[in-house]
Amino acid sequence: MGEPLRVFWQPGCSSCLKAKEFLAGHGFSYESVNMLASAQGLADLKALGAKSVPVVSRGRDFVFAQNLSDLAAFVGVEREARVLTRTDLVAKIDRVLAVAQALAPQLPDETLATKLPGRDRTYLDLAFHIFVIAEALLESARGGELTFDFFERLPPDDMFTGAQVASFGARVRGDVAAWWASASESLPLAMRTYYGDQSPDDLLERTAWHAAQHTRQLEAVLHGQGIRPNDRLSEADLAGLPLPDHVYDDEVPLDSNR
Repeated sequence: MGEPLRVFWQPGCSSCLKAKEFLAGHGFSYESVNMLASAQGLADLKALGAKSVPVVSRGRDFVFAQNLSDLAAFVGVEREARVLTRTDLVAKIDRVLAVAQALAPQLPDETLATKLPGRDRTYLDLAFHIFVIAEALLESARGGELTFDFFERLPPDDMFTGAQVASFGARVRGDVAAWWASASESLPLAMRTYYGDQSPDDLLERTAWHAAQHTRQLEAVLHGQGIRPNDRLSEADLAGLPLPDHVYDDEVPLDSNR
């Protein structure tokens, strides 16, 4: 019997949660390592030569699990075929950004600095991050290298309200639409990211479901404060996306702040 699988993750990380659910759904047991709660886990992650999560390891071998196809190959299972076209995925990205743009201004000012369970990410950071995910797609699609620092950046000092985040989101949404209108027929074969070169299909899919997952979290944050969201992602909006079953995490629930 081979060495056991380990999953290095952090709360609120959409790709981490999906990796754990993917493994569990295929009958794999694994050691769960919350690297924000375990100094040894963080040291073990660094010893592998990895600097970001999710990472799934077996002994000294590991895979960056942001790409579900890479994770499936690492554990030796088939991944269900993608059912959405590039045009479908861009349309879903636009819809997700529209919903996030509607929800961000609903965050009460007095809650914006509230931190998500197990993370140093605030409610304002969460809303901002949704649009950074789409900006990250553009950064890579235009020939740049998507770095971890770009992907994880925080709102600038002069952006401190939900309405300001929504305005930023409107600009990003417009940028995505303009990019797609001019580049849909001439995408590069590979896009550079901090977790390896990605095909346009893989990066579009991850952008869509990753942003959708955090938008679900934003909606849940509003519900938790007794606020009825102005818009929401429907089953039709999410159809075909490989979203996690849980909205935040199975080990550190979103309502654990209350």
